Amino acid sequence: MTILLWAIPVFLLTVLLEWRLTIGRDVLGYRLKDSAASVTMGLGNLVVMFGSKLVTLGIFWALYQTRFFELSQSHWWVWVLLILGDDFCYYWYHRLGHEVRLFWAAHVNHHSSTTYNLSTALRQSWTGPLLGWIFWLPLPLLGFHPLMIVLAQSINLLYQYWIHTELIGSMGPYGWIFNTPSHHRVHHGSDPRYLDRNYAGILIIWDRLFGTFEPEGVRPTYGLTQNIQSYNPVVIAFHEWQAIFRDVCQARTWRGRLGYLFARPGWREDGTGETAPDLRRKALESRVD
Repeated sequence: MTILLWAIPVFLLTVLLEWRLTIGRDVLGYRLKDSAASVTMGLGNLVVMFGSKLVTLGIFWALYQTRFFELSQSHWWVWVLLILGDDFCYYWYHRLGHEVRLFWAAHVNHHSSTTYNLSTALRQSWTGPLLGWIFWLPLPLLGFHPLMIVLAQSINLLYQYWIHTELIGSMGPYGWIFNTPSHHRVHHGSDPRYLDRNYAGILIIWDRLFGTFEPEGVRPTYGLTQNIQSYNPVVIAFHEWQAIFRDVCQARTWRGRLGYLFARPGWREDGTGETAPDLRRKALESRVD
């Protein structure tokens, strides 16, 4: 948490630098209202994260008392294992944040910007910190100290900041293993071929291993499949929670109520909905035809 606070001046300076560099370039650039909303979301996330980390640390510490292994902080290889383990946990946290609507409600705000720049990286969730900690529960049980885990999470989040830019193209062999701006631009695309792809935090190898990798081809269309048309941070943070509440209340069966919570975003009780796999399949079929 402390490392993120120290990084705030760097965030602000690099946003200003990128804004200057985008002028006259073939990129979407900055929009004042959009970037202001992103910065506000980031500040709100820090407030929520501060409170949630105190609870999370308590849970991690309780699990750490029943750890399976003794892993010393003084060994360099323990830190390597931790970075790998943290990144693996992040992959599944991020993936289920797209594939389970309850978690999508906490993540969707990060995808709500129709531009793509460093300020977009600051558009963080106000509710994600309240849910995401469950994906890291194996780490304290394996013997990683809770404070080490929190530091690894901060390192992962900091790494992802610089990949939110259109100014850096393909990075060649580096992108075979690591997440890059090109890979992450795909992740923010709302085009059918790009939906639910490239969940990586630091290492793109998880996407390659689990079949969710997609290389950048045509320029992505950033945003959601149905954009919210609002720069109000409260709307950005809670619009999907409101939609879930409405759908659950209007559902006719328990199957419908549970589906609106745990099925993929886009699922409908009456079968008329279209999820990301549906949209990808339809787009593929149209290309074949």
